[in-house]
Amino acid sequence: MNETNVALSIQDSPFARKLLAFVRLSDADLAIMSDLYRRRRRFAVGVDMIHQGQTDQCAYVLASGWACSYKLLPGGGRQIVDIQIPGDFLGLRSILFRTSDHNVEPITPVQASEVRQRDLIAAFSQTPRLATAVLWAASRDEAMVVEHLVDLGRRTATERTAHFLLELGARLRLVGLGDRKGFLCPLSQYRLADTLGLSAVHVNRVLRELREEGLVTFQKGRVVFDDFDALVEMSGFDRAYLDHEGPLLI
Repeated sequence: MNETNVALSIQDSPFARKLLAFVRLSDADLAIMSDLYRRRRRFAVGVDMIHQGQTDQCAYVLASGWACSYKLLPGGGRQIVDIQIPGDFLGLRSILFRTSDHNVEPITPVQASEVRQRDLIAAFSQTPRLATAVLWAASRDEAMVVEHLVDLGRRTATERTAHFLLELGARLRLVGLGDRKGFLCPLSQYRLADTLGLSAVHVNRVLRELREEGLVTFQKGRVVFDDFDALVEMSGFDRAYLDHEGPLLI
């Protein structure tokens, strides 16, 4: 398959959709990106893809399905630090650090491409544009972590829940899996609780309040934005930190 055909086959993938929103990638760049997709693996729900404390860990590009990154606490509890959706890099730090500092667990059945350190370094040496795009994606992930710290420290339970759902919606729209009306969402209230630093009972109460106020409905695996603009205003959501709407960098 020539570079043009490879580019056409890869550019509709969630990973390419996300990176192409930031950096112009040539057919040759996309062909090298396609090489990162070669080792495709499947993971069942609940079987960790990455293990905290493991050495020589590879990373993954999520092709389909949802996953979550979490930290285990000494007392047996856990804190979910991020939710991963198609197009996301999983465990990038795990191939740069000597030891993985977190776990990654599939929330749904997952298909992901295994990326080894030497393959990633080789790809970056061949296409600096792809390296720049992945650096942007990693920087955006860091910006989201900062925003989640603000959620936990300063926003009310209602504001942080609304803000988180709007962020998920924006991320999914970028890769063609959602719109302003809403998105399919496999998160249970227990996982939402572990993500938002709330109890499952509190999450249930907040979702009911948001639904009764006509702002957002989360039922039967689907989030529906009943009043998108009012939800944005109530939560103080400013998607500038996601950097989805600026001009292409290069």
